[in-house]
Amino acid sequence: MTPDLALSMPRPVEYAAGPAPFPDTLLDDSRLIQLSIREPDQFTQIFDHYFPQVHGYVARRLGTDLADDVAAETFLVAFRQRAKFDSKAGVVRAWLYGIATNLIRRHRRDEVRAWRATAKLPQSTSVAGPEDRVAAQVTAQGAGRQLAAALAKVSDKDREVLMLVALGELSYEEVAAALGIAYGTVCSRLSRARRVVREGLGHTNPTSSEETR
Repeated sequence: MTPDLALSMPRPVEYAAGPAPFPDTLLDDSRLIQLSIREPDQFTQIFDHYFPQVHGYVARRLGTDLADDVAAETFLVAFRQRAKFDSKAGVVRAWLYGIATNLIRRHRRDEVRAWRATAKLPQSTSVAGPEDRVAAQVTAQGAGRQLAAALAKVSDKDREVLMLVALGELSYEEVAAALGIAYGTVCSRLSRARRVVREGLGHTNPTSSEETR
C-alpha cells in the first residue's frame, strides 16, 4: 500500500495472502474472459485468482458479514456480463473492482453511519457492532477516531476513488477504468478527498503526503 493517504487497513486473516499472480497476467486475464464465453468453466480461474482480493476490499469497507455476499455477487455479475468485457477499455481487475464498487453503493449510508458512530466513541471504548467493526478497520497510526470522522465528510464520489487507491491498491489508470471516468477526474477527486482527510486530521498525515504516482 502506498503512503498516498494515511490509511492502514488490516486484511482479513484468511485472505492475507492471495494466490500467486498469473504469468503475463493481463494477457491471460483477457484470454480467459474470451475463452469463458464459449467455455464457461474457464471463468473459474478468474474467480479463484481475484476473489480473495475483491473479498478483502469489500470486507475492509463493509465488514466481513457483508463481504461474502457482495463479493460473490460481484463475480456473478461479472460472469453474466463477461461477453461485454472490453479489454481495450481496461484490465479485468479494474473491471471487477468497478462491479464491486457499484454493489457497495447500496450500503453507502450504512458505511458512513458507522464511521460517524466511530468518531463519537471515546478513544479507548470497545464495543460490538458496526462501529466496532469500523474502528478495527479504519486506522491511521492510532488516529482511527479522527480518520473515521474525516472519511464521513468526504463526498461519495471522491471517497470511492480514495478507497480504490488506498484499500484496493489500484493505479490511477485502473481506477479510471473501474469507474468509467477520465484519468484527470481520478486525480481531482483524489486530491479533494485527501484535502478533507488532512483537514480532519488537523492538517497532519501519519505517513507521507508526498505524491508517489
